[in-house]
Amino acid sequence: MKKLLSVHTSMALWTAAVIAFLFTPIVFLMAMSFNDFKSIFKWTGFSTRWWAHMLDNTSLTGSVRVSLEVALISTALALVLGTFAGLALARRPGRWTTGFIGLILLILVTPEIVDGAGQLSWFVRLGGPFREGLMPIILVHTVFSSAVVTLIVRARVAGLDARLEEAAADLFATPSRAFLQITLPLVMPAVLSGGMLAFTLSLDNVVSTSFVSPAGVTTFPNYVFGLSGGIIRPEVAAMATLFIAATLLAVGVVALVLRRGGQTGTEIAATFTGN
Repeated sequence: MKKLLSVHTSMALWTAAVIAFLFTPIVFLMAMSFNDFKSIFKWTGFSTRWWAHMLDNTSLTGSVRVSLEVALISTALALVLGTFAGLALARRPGRWTTGFIGLILLILVTPEIVDGAGQLSWFVRLGGPFREGLMPIILVHTVFSSAVVTLIVRARVAGLDARLEEAAADLFATPSRAFLQITLPLVMPAVLSGGMLAFTLSLDNVVSTSFVSPAGVTTFPNYVFGLSGGIIRPEVAAMATLFIAATLLAVGVVALVLRRGGQTGTEIAATFTGN
């Protein structure tokens, strides 16, 4: 018994150490947003002046606006494409599903630098709107996010009883009405979690975005990455803190919705991961 407790204690301590190691940089960045010095690499005292100056940096606020626009549009597109793809995979199995799932997994496991280089060459060949504005960034983010949403929705639909939809058809419900009143409410937890992941993944994308971004269009992660070779001012850390808070808020809202829907903590975690 003592040996078992010792193993559990050791595993708990090791888990706590790993979590602390992973999250310490985030805590450091948030703390440095209140630094009085002009760089995040040296602490000289507590100050909130950089939070006031944050909105005066037009390059910073412009990159944030681009990130939010791209994230919102790509998430909406990914939800539509991923939801219908997940439903088709779960409800219309066949020979085609093996190749389609393989394509989705290929999207997820291919290194971003390979994706970015390939997509850049394709967009250059197409030209026109594919090399202007936000479209190339939105397309790149949508491709990856759609694959994530597809797997999450497919896992959710596979666990649902198909007889519910069949019963709606027996009661003379049209396919669209059965989808809106039966299927969609049942898969909504997966759609919400998929949308949350798609939004956060879009905000976090750096490598692929750096390849396809047209001149003069910069997202917030790429703006920060461009500063990595020089001085990173605390106002950047302040904006990053807002991004972190927004991500945590999104996770909390989705978890609350799932909790009110009757899911346990374990089921909520499984929904987030697509299991």
